Amino acid sequence: MYLSLEYKKPNIIRGGLIYCTGDTIAALLLSEFSVTRLITMIAVGATLYALEIPNYFKWIDSKTDGSQGVKKSLMKTLLALLYFNPLWIARHLFFIKISMMPWSEIYFYSLVSIAFYSFLVNIPISFVANFLIQNKVHLRWRFMASAVFSALMAIYYAMSVVWFN
Repeated sequence: MYLSLEYKKPNIIRGGLIYCTGDTIAALLLSEFSVTRLITMIAVGATLYALEIPNYFKWIDSKTDGSQGVKKSLMKTLLALLYFNPLWIARHLFFIKISMMPWSEIYFYSLVSIAFYSFLVNIPISFVANFLIQNKVHLRWRFMASAVFSALMAIYYAMSVVWFN
């Protein structure tokens, strides 16, 4: 089965605005706000996230198309959790860090360690949220729902740097 890539203007706008909103709240809570960070999060949300997340969700639907009932719901949820794993969180933290400090002060091991503990602690919340997003939200709106959840999680990820570092 061939899936065409989707990168549409509504997702670009939503991705840029929603991701930067969550991160801006986190930055303000941690007294780390900067225009550079704001612009970085707008750019990441509007490009990378707006491209990869809707397409991954479309792929999830294609992979679970033959399943039904509880099996399908669980497969969709687990595939979403598989995507938003500690490496995804570490990458998000990396984007935050590159907007705030010199590259020489960014340590891969530290980011992965923080992301790993952040992921473990939030599994129950992420499982429920991803279950609802993957199984109750129409594919057309799934990126937006996920972006809103991710904006909330961005606050948690920023706090994770303080809690799990």
